Amino acid sequence: MADNLGPLVLLTGVLRGGAAADFARAVREDDPALYARAYAALLEKDMQRGFAEYLAREVLYDDNLFARRAYAGRADGDVCAAFLHDLAVLQALTERADDLPPRIAEAVGAGLPRIGRGQAPFGETWASEQTVRALAQFYRANGYGMFIDNKAFTYEQGQLVPVCNAPDITLDQLKDYEAEKRIVEDNVINFVRGLPYSNMLLYGDKGTGKSSTVHAMLNKYAPAGLRAAELTKDKVGEINEIKGVLAALPYKFLLFIDDLSLEERDEKVTALKAGLEGSMHEKSSNVMIVATSNRRHILKENFSDRENSVHARDTMEEQLSLSDRFGLTVCFSSTGKKEYLSIVRQLAADAKIALPDEELCALAERWALVKGGRSPRRARQFVDYLSACQAKGSEILI
Repeated sequence: MADNLGPLVLLTGVLRGGAAADFARAVREDDPALYARAYAALLEKDMQRGFAEYLAREVLYDDNLFARRAYAGRADGDVCAAFLHDLAVLQALTERADDLPPRIAEAVGAGLPRIGRGQAPFGETWASEQTVRALAQFYRANGYGMFIDNKAFTYEQGQLVPVCNAPDITLDQLKDYEAEKRIVEDNVINFVRGLPYSNMLLYGDKGTGKSSTVHAMLNKYAPAGLRAAELTKDKVGEINEIKGVLAALPYKFLLFIDDLSLEERDEKVTALKAGLEGSMHEKSSNVMIVATSNRRHILKENFSDRENSVHARDTMEEQLSLSDRFGLTVCFSSTGKKEYLSIVRQLAADAKIALPDEELCALAERWALVKGGRSPRRARQFVDYLSACQAKGSEILI
């Protein structure tokens, strides 16, 4: 930073990279090249004339102790004082946009584009009690750091990585299966409210909406602090490791394992059983394990296993032992013709498909025949196709 600016205490991440870091180094070292790089980075964000606004946004989305404490409602005393200090330091940095060191000023005078200071949403004085209160309210309502704009995450190399294109599906878009959705939602409500809850296994035929129901629950209850972390099947052995990471965070997490199936002798079976119950790793109050599977019994049974009656009995006991540890199992059964057409009609009504019911149902049945079966997924794909045809005014070819 510039020589007349003090060090940061909590907001060190703001100057760890990007335009802010380049600008800070540029004015400290009087380096026109770094200044130009900072300008280029700001130009990509259309903020080359608003450095103060850019820096304020970096503050807003920084993961720091004040933000974490504010989200938990515990930001006070020395934490607030340190945060006020850092706000003053960063505001002073924005003022250097109007007070350039000699070599950079000379380069700007010779034609190098100038970074404009602009106005920040924090007002004339960043380090004020009013600003701190406003930011504390923001963090309390929206979360902090990467959790502000992200609900879903993957677990990679010991860290949570945001999922930028998480499904935005809602419960209203999932037709029928009302009893199943109600059971799942009731358990999620218990979890979010800090009441006793159960880990969940959603099982049934493919395309029946198991995963979509989980995504819809996340979208509905994210404002209440719900987040999701997906653990891929090949990483089930790391389940207690990620539970430890999540337990340290002040959010409620659905630890989501999609399309789960394991071989009987797979070492991940032991890890999953331990993660659910029955090990030194206690059930965490902020982590619910939610798995989807095409079968009630997650363990695959080989045909050769059936030939040995003793082994078959052991296999069945192992299957039940694993499945029963979820606490709550919900079956999403396959759809018959009546259920399938009910879903098609509802989706078509939402999409404002202008077809007589008889023609709609006939096309839906033909679609199911061509695509190999009836399911909520097939129904949605069919209606999406009709919507595209209707929008283009093109012929329906099934």
